[in-house]
Amino acid sequence: MRVFASERQARVLQELHRRGKVEVTGLSALLGVSEDTVRRDLRTLAEAGHLQKTHGGAVALDPARMPFRTRADVAGAAKTAIATVAARLVEPGQTLFLDAGSSVLALAAALEVRPLQVVTNSLDVAALLEADEQVTLVLAGGRWDPHSRFFAGPTAVATLAAHRADWAFLGACALHPGVGATSVDPLDAAMKQTMAGAALRTVVLADATKHGSVAPHAVLGTDAIDVLVTEEVGDLEPWRLRGVDVLVADAAG
Repeated sequence: MRVFASERQARVLQELHRRGKVEVTGLSALLGVSEDTVRRDLRTLAEAGHLQKTHGGAVALDPARMPFRTRADVAGAAKTAIATVAARLVEPGQTLFLDAGSSVLALAAALEVRPLQVVTNSLDVAALLEADEQVTLVLAGGRWDPHSRFFAGPTAVATLAAHRADWAFLGACALHPGVGATSVDPLDAAMKQTMAGAALRTVVLADATKHGSVAPHAVLGTDAIDVLVTEEVGDLEPWRLRGVDVLVADAAG
């Protein structure tokens, strides 16, 4: 039976997220293809920002702990595709919570409908939208985190909690159908939880690098996620079985 490149690459990412590293010889046996085919797949995935090639294999990237500007470059094509799909959920006149992740920044750039009200703790999202006269913008100030480029802490939480939104669009440091969305930063987790708790519906945006892993700080269980917008990463049925509406973006264009 013929296995398409996208299916092979999704399986490679599953193995990578499960083990942290993969080897060409092992993948060749697992997938039933030549080592040259595996190397081509690894090269494609590396160019897309999903992994780092090594001699004889590859290791997983850890985007959640990268500086924001570095993280924004990881899986750029996937984030753009995911943002395009997510933007279609928004209708004119709605209020949005926009998280501070790089995927959500891509969403902010993809939003075309107006007017909108946007409440965010992201300085980059605010800078992107601040000159748009059809966007009513609220920036939740507080403690500034220069590494991840967001505001957090009690002041920021209070600002978010004082608002209500039609949609909360959140990024995720890690995503697993067994535990939901998690974060490496407790302040980030608190901001995401506050947005989700004050919105009618919550959308999580996640490229393939976020799937199959768990970070130390709980954000949302699967029961609190209404929509997952992602790329093709293999078996997404466990999310659907938990009542999550899964939208799949075509990162290949």
